[in-house]
Amino acid sequence: MLKLSVNELREKYIQFFVSKGHALIPSSSLIPENDPSALFTTAGMHPLAPYLLGEKHPAGTRLTNVQKCLRTGDIDRVGDDSHCTFFEMLGNWSLGDYFKEESIKYSYEFLTRELKIPSEKIAVSCFEGDSDIPKDEESAKIWRKLGIKEENIYFLSKEHNWWGPVGQTGPCGPDTEIFIIDDNKEPCGPNCSPACDCGRFLEIWNNVFMEYNKQADGGYVPLSQKNVDTGMGLERTAAILNGYKSVYQTEAFAPVMRLMDQKTKKGAFIKEKRIVADHMRAAAFILGDENGVSPSNVDQGYVLRRLIRRAIRYCRTMDLDTSALIDISNLYVDFYGGYYKELIQNRQRIIEELSAETERFNKTIAQGLKEFEKLLKYIQNNRISGKAAFRLYDTFGFPIEMTTELAADHGITVDIEGFKAAFEEHQRKSQKGAEQKFKGGLADNTEQTARLHTATHLLLAALKRALNDDNIRQRGSNITAERLRFDFNFPRPLTKEEIEKVEKLVNEAIEAGVDIECNEMSLADARDMGAEGVFGDKYSDQVKVYKIGDYSLEICGGPHAKNTKELKNFKIVKEQSSSAGVRRIKAVIDTD
Repeated sequence: MLKLSVNELREKYIQFFVSKGHALIPSSSLIPENDPSALFTTAGMHPLAPYLLGEKHPAGTRLTNVQKCLRTGDIDRVGDDSHCTFFEMLGNWSLGDYFKEESIKYSYEFLTRELKIPSEKIAVSCFEGDSDIPKDEESAKIWRKLGIKEENIYFLSKEHNWWGPVGQTGPCGPDTEIFIIDDNKEPCGPNCSPACDCGRFLEIWNNVFMEYNKQADGGYVPLSQKNVDTGMGLERTAAILNGYKSVYQTEAFAPVMRLMDQKTKKGAFIKEKRIVADHMRAAAFILGDENGVSPSNVDQGYVLRRLIRRAIRYCRTMDLDTSALIDISNLYVDFYGGYYKELIQNRQRIIEELSAETERFNKTIAQGLKEFEKLLKYIQNNRISGKAAFRLYDTFGFPIEMTTELAADHGITVDIEGFKAAFEEHQRKSQKGAEQKFKGGLADNTEQTARLHTATHLLLAALKRALNDDNIRQRGSNITAERLRFDFNFPRPLTKEEIEKVEKLVNEAIEAGVDIECNEMSLADARDMGAEGVFGDKYSDQVKVYKIGDYSLEICGGPHAKNTKELKNFKIVKEQSSSAGVRRIKAVIDTD
């Protein structure tokens, strides 16, 4: 196998697919724009949902990129050899262009010719079929023709070989996963397969064949255009190519691990160091994102706060001064800043937010210690109940590990099972709420979400006019089928009169019955004509520009209403603070 660094592998992947006619598109923000189906961008296909459903992409039907991704579903496994919260996803897409045969052939060629991986070391899995969808014999046949041994082709269930949708509904389909066989590990038994956790099969790539659109009732409808979405984890692949046992040995993590070894006992606290390294990288990318958020108690800000505070807690476990977190963040900015320039641009923000959150958490710990002392007066049978331990955790942010350690110091125990039960009940309620909160979105591509998307364009234009401030910019947007949520930079609350003026301006545009025009052009031409852009340089060379009469001109991926009359009436239902210097408007349009 060819030994490549993380940066070399990223570049080699891009060059290969560009040579196959794929247009290179930039990574989208970690914070999904106008799509409430997830808190973070979890895969390369996430920002492409409208195009996978039929919207025309200005860069064409063959795309490739490296997408910033963040997933917290496996956070309890972070610290092992391969799981990361933040990661880079190498991807290539076909939007109604090629399908299974070409996709699998490209993957095989890249692995065997470009990365020099022997064919006999490759294993693959395909969808075994179920009552909804037939068995994927086509993919298996293609792999056989390319030379993959029959004994290295596995058929697995939907749990293993099905992808999507990102939210409750949307594009999805069977996939074929590609693995490298670790010859140093014997099969764990007669049924050993990529479905095992024995470590013999190392996942390297996933090719998703989006043939279906999942409906709200749980049914599957064939997509009008068949798409291909592939994803290869950059760090995990680099580790495999170099024969590393873990991703933490790659160039992305090695300097950070060395730093912690220098400041603690070398060779000790391996898992703790990995968790700190992982969480601080994720935090740096969230804070440094072009649409970055601050630590808070809601949505993305809550996840960010948990990551930072978890890292701080493990620093305390290792007796590592939390000032090291600043040094770690700077190492990540230095390493990734050449490719993700937003990290360099936002370095000061990253450090300031991290320092402020560290200070807040230290105060939280102090408050938690006081509450713990109060709790000691009321415990029975020398045991802290699970409910009480969870209250310390949920209300005061006091980690359960610290509660357990302090209890041991006082010769008492903690009802850990009771704590877990309370925690799981809290998660169930939160998940249920999240499913309601984040249902819908542009991934559903409904007429209502398209109309609300158009309303955000009119809202931005109206804010600039009503507040007489051309420096107002969109700082975030979230759309469900019921309402829009729009964040913008402004230093103070809007007055009642200002809110009424904004509504009046939007409704005048609606009443005018203006057609929404969409034109494709170069990014330079779009800027020359004064088109509004949300993410600065984060666009492809070819873009879509939506024009709404003399009211609005924006670079945007769509989709939109055809005429402003479709919106009928616009009403602001709430105006509030989102974060320092950022205001948030929630608004609705008529549906009848």
